Amino acid sequence: MSDACGCSDERTETGESGEAEEAVGFWQVTEIRAAAVSGVLLLAAWIASLLGGPQWLTLPLEVIALLVAAWTFVPSTLRRLFKGKIGVGTLMTIAAVGAVALGEFEEAAMLAFLYAISEGLEEYSLAKTRRGLRALLDLVPAEATVLRGGAEVTVDPAELIPGDRMVVRPGERLATDGRIITGRTSLDASALTGESVPVEAGPGSEVYAGSINGTGPLEVEVTSTAENNSLARIVHIVEAEQSRKGPGQRLADSIAKKLVPGILIAAALIIVFGFIVGEPLLWFERALVVLVAASPCALAISVPVTVVASVGAASRIGVLIKGGGALETLGKIRTIALDKTGTLTRNKPAVIDVAATGTTTQEQVLALAAGLESRSEHPLARAILAAATDRAAVTDVDTVPGAGLEGRLDGRTVRLGRPGWINAGPLAAEVERMQHAGATAVLIEDDGQVIGAVAVRDELRPEARDVIARLAASGYTTAMLTGDNLITATALAKDAGITEVHADLRPEDKAEIIRTLKGRAPTAMVGDGVNDAPALATADTGIAMGAMGTDVAIETADIALMGEDLNHLPQVLDHARRTRRIMLQNVGLSLALIAVLIPLALFGMLGLAAVVLIHELAEIVVIANGVRAGRISRKDGSNAAKPALAMEPAA
Repeated sequence: MSDACGCSDERTETGESGEAEEAVGFWQVTEIRAAAVSGVLLLAAWIASLLGGPQWLTLPLEVIALLVAAWTFVPSTLRRLFKGKIGVGTLMTIAAVGAVALGEFEEAAMLAFLYAISEGLEEYSLAKTRRGLRALLDLVPAEATVLRGGAEVTVDPAELIPGDRMVVRPGERLATDGRIITGRTSLDASALTGESVPVEAGPGSEVYAGSINGTGPLEVEVTSTAENNSLARIVHIVEAEQSRKGPGQRLADSIAKKLVPGILIAAALIIVFGFIVGEPLLWFERALVVLVAASPCALAISVPVTVVASVGAASRIGVLIKGGGALETLGKIRTIALDKTGTLTRNKPAVIDVAATGTTTQEQVLALAAGLESRSEHPLARAILAAATDRAAVTDVDTVPGAGLEGRLDGRTVRLGRPGWINAGPLAAEVERMQHAGATAVLIEDDGQVIGAVAVRDELRPEARDVIARLAASGYTTAMLTGDNLITATALAKDAGITEVHADLRPEDKAEIIRTLKGRAPTAMVGDGVNDAPALATADTGIAMGAMGTDVAIETADIALMGEDLNHLPQVLDHARRTRRIMLQNVGLSLALIAVLIPLALFGMLGLAAVVLIHELAEIVVIANGVRAGRISRKDGSNAAKPALAMEPAA
């Protein structure tokens, strides 16, 4: 909670879990219980008054109701005052004391009662969103089965250490992160990535805590402790980043902090004016009403409660948002720049065509290409190696940055690389045809003569066309950024529905393009957290895709899509737009309320009880509206069909 608002600041300042995290039900919030008791006492006093009961009966009921409700905020207010801090609790305490001094015990009790309710609702709403986030940790099973001494032993997940071998039976959840040693299965990782379709996994596959084993028994080598597994990291990152303030929250906090001392000064001047005109009691009462009318608590909590609800909701569908700043910026985005390989495409390239010259066969072309690529980890190399049935015995292979590979075969120089570095010669038409088909063409040269070309294509993700269409329908401009050649990039972009293409880019070139795009409109970059780092850092918002298990990607980007489903992009953009609208609604309502109530209170048109009631009801509305930001559907595209009112290096 903001300092300007907080009365329960002891918890938030010390960093203790406090009531907000201990409370698991509505009636377990201390402020709610105190307000309920106070309300019952006030109701009894009111009924007794209506029945003509004596003052010796109604007055004690009102005083006790006041003390019970005031206990929820007066002690913490006094502690803050001793530290030299003032807030809304200060205004409420002064107003209550002033009402008592005027003999208005009922109004003082009503003020304390309603303020306790609003504080309790705020605590409950924040606790509810935090509990929803921390519920992810409940996905870890209560026990795990490990192999120790040749026997299966059941242990607490907290006892797991890297190197242990877990046994995971069909239908069981994984207790921590690991790597499959034996077994094949389909894994449901929807709790982490938000993707409802199970993924196939086998020996060597990375698996994550909380995933459900589908069809086959597994032996998994533990790679992370329970305290540092994927689920724990998600929760810790989001909890840490929820407090990062955006411009809207900083503005609201700034106004609230300046408003409190300003209102105290104004109240003092009103009292002085009362003495000047000879009506000190009248103007003293109006000063108290103005204190309450100008309370900025609704303003101070308008953004934080919205941010906590929104960030927590996004994390539950596999999207990490780095706090209020990233959330607000994401809501302003109008241009989306997307990396090609691994973002728009599957990042699983395959050889689709081979061309050869003269008497050279396609098999010989592939064999020579495989010989050159045999030690490369590039995605194109994997595609060529998978397609080749044989490998030439190429030696002394060197990489020529940005061009290709060069080696020796039986004393001859052999090369593989991009057109331009190797002259296509008689294969120029074939290369152009391959590129127009959306494939990346590499040429193979033997002793200075081009002998063939290999076309490798990385297919678009099946959801890519629909996602781009949804982004366009929501008013976003899209652009493709890639290191691939222009012809291939244009062909794939056209297939996806993107008209703006920037090709033949190095990482630093992508960052420069992002700067240009930012000059036109707020821009987000979607790509890989490592190789696209300059572009991600340059963009207004960096979005890393497929970041599950990748610490660098999570740290580099402002937003991390944990899964590989591109549908989450328009979904989180819509979510951010909606959240930003809710923030603006809350801030506008809070400021309008203060602007209207102050003159009404100053000129005596509203009394203390009426102002308290209106103000606290408005605060409840602000909290309830902020909590709406916590609604987000797990279903891909659930909101995407409606226009918003909401990674790998390039080849």
